[in-house]
Amino acid sequence: MKKGFKKNIGLLHLWLGLGSGLIVFIAALTGSILVFEKEIDKAIHPEYYNVTTVGTTKKTIDYCADILEKQYSIKKITRIYTFSDPSRTMQVLGKDSDKKAQFFSIDPYTGKVLATTPQEKRFFVFVLKIHRQLLLGETGQIIMGTSCLIFVFMLISGLILWWPKKIKNLKQRLTVKWNASFKRVNWDFHSTFGFYSFLILLIIALTGLNFAFSWFQNGVYFVADGTTKKSSAKVKNPTKIDPKLNHTAFYQGIYNKADSIFPYTGNIQIRMPVDTINSILVLKEYSEITIPNQSSAAYFDKYTAKEIEARPYENFSNGDKLRRLNYPIHTGSIYGLPTKILAFLVSLFALTLPITGLLIWLGKKKKVKKNSKF
Repeated sequence: MKKGFKKNIGLLHLWLGLGSGLIVFIAALTGSILVFEKEIDKAIHPEYYNVTTVGTTKKTIDYCADILEKQYSIKKITRIYTFSDPSRTMQVLGKDSDKKAQFFSIDPYTGKVLATTPQEKRFFVFVLKIHRQLLLGETGQIIMGTSCLIFVFMLISGLILWWPKKIKNLKQRLTVKWNASFKRVNWDFHSTFGFYSFLILLIIALTGLNFAFSWFQNGVYFVADGTTKKSSAKVKNPTKIDPKLNHTAFYQGIYNKADSIFPYTGNIQIRMPVDTINSILVLKEYSEITIPNQSSAAYFDKYTAKEIEARPYENFSNGDKLRRLNYPIHTGSIYGLPTKILAFLVSLFALTLPITGLLIWLGKKKKVKKNSKF
């Protein structure tokens, strides 16, 4: 029975691997690139990250937004990124008169636009779309998510197939016999390093499912909180009609209020709602904490700029805190450079799995054909 079970697992491992191999290769390749997204982008495009001269006084956010409206025909601001580091630029995402998203880098001391590019043409935006959706929208997201689910099974089934029948054979399974034939080295490389990278790849795959499927995310919330209700859910805007108030410091006023609500040093991000229902979300990150994505949230009326609600990070539910940790865990940025290197290396190994697995299958197929001649 055990032999039959392992045989069936082997067949599923083989055919599911062959069916999802190309998608796994693409996901692993793009994922390994995205691990060092910030480092690579900063090296290639430093003008989006640092000012040439650190000044003494910063211009207001509204002053900078006004320049974008007048000089670049930006009709709607969607995101504003400000940083506690005095050498950093301000980053703004806005839509022009053609409703196309434009990404800007602004010197906060002068208000000068240092660089701009269409959001869709940014290299890492393109790579992320491949990684999550294969450039196919919702259909691609389902394909990627399903392949990720299959990959989780592949990892678990691979561990079952790797597991030796006898303990005395364990040492053999833990090493690669480099001086053997190519066929043996290929098999050892696939199975042995698959075992060593099993846990990290499983964590990456499971956190990837959180991006692909709402049911998986709801499951995480249910396990953590006993409910699928999110404490960080969006807040509806109390003002239903724009009163057309004459704001002279709309964005800066929101920034100042959020900064005073959470009196600690940290980067601040202003997110304008994409719909007509919800309010403005402002996130302030704990820059003193090494683990990223730990941000408190405040909500503001998108018409009057009045504070609606403040939600300190420590008041978030366990489910919300896990959700905030999902991205840094998935990308390997949770503990900085060491975990990034680890995520990068196992992602590179993951893209070899479909190739070495295919070679194992072709080798067995060739052997069957050879034996059938006699």
